[in-house]
Amino acid sequence: MSPFKGQTGIKRILNAGGYSLDGLRAAFTGEAAFRQLVLLNVILIPLSFFLNVSRVERALLIAVCLLALIVELLNSAVEAAIDRISLDRHPLSKNAKDMGSAAQFVALTMITLVWAVILI
Repeated sequence: MSPFKGQTGIKRILNAGGYSLDGLRAAFTGEAAFRQLVLLNVILIPLSFFLNVSRVERALLIAVCLLALIVELLNSAVEAAIDRISLDRHPLSKNAKDMGSAAQFVALTMITLVWAVILI
């Protein structure tokens, strides 16, 4: 068992919530791509409520937008971990960062496709 897993119950949940808010704050202040995705979500999610679509379609429109934020958080975490290990150029580090970028590309493509399929 990890020595960092000392809390249980409500205290653990409160700590986890604080860590999550810290992560969101770090992403927003330190990652331009995350801020751009937040802006995209601020536009697209409210827009979904003005469209004449079913509730399931609206849920999909919103879900793909939020998924892109999740992918960007994970991509940023991978990049930070790689940079923490070493700033030296290494093929494995490049692959890890490129795969994170590719995951975000797929998420953004999914936004485009889902919105296009539902709206067209």
